[in-house]
Amino acid sequence: MAQVLIIAYGNPLRSDDGVAWRAADLLERKFPESEVEILRLHQLAPELADAARNRDLILFLDAACPDTAENTQPGQIRVKEISQRSRDEDQASQCSHVYSPARILNFAHKLYHEVPKAFVLTIAGETFDHGDLLSDPVEAATPDLVAKVEQIVQEYLSNKRRPS
Repeated sequence: MAQVLIIAYGNPLRSDDGVAWRAADLLERKFPESEVEILRLHQLAPELADAARNRDLILFLDAACPDTAENTQPGQIRVKEISQRSRDEDQASQCSHVYSPARILNFAHKLYHEVPKAFVLTIAGETFDHGDLLSDPVEAATPDLVAKVEQIVQEYLSNKRRPS
């Protein structure tokens, strides 16, 4: 089983919401399948806790609304490590139907006692209308998103290969 899991989620038929799937397509041939697995999903679900089992690194890729504090301009990329604190804060709201990356990691911890290192990489979208084309700012920023994912994964893989 690959030690790195990339989860690209969103709706590829809602314009910029499909950017994670587009990034996943670009990342597909960059890593050996034996080391990196890539999933494309419409949304996060509790079953992903099982996919998180036996992983050392998980990267969640998603589009973000440009009006949130973290992503203020279309095409802006944000990389955020999911800390234990954010996992604990997410666990406090147990009655939600929305599953966040932190909640998936909480499930993995409770069920399998797994605590992989994890990051959320978002890119602010401009349009979420029906369609399969990315807006110009998101299209232009997609290679940078792919490069950030590559950097994180390569750092992990190179550290893993170093003798202790």
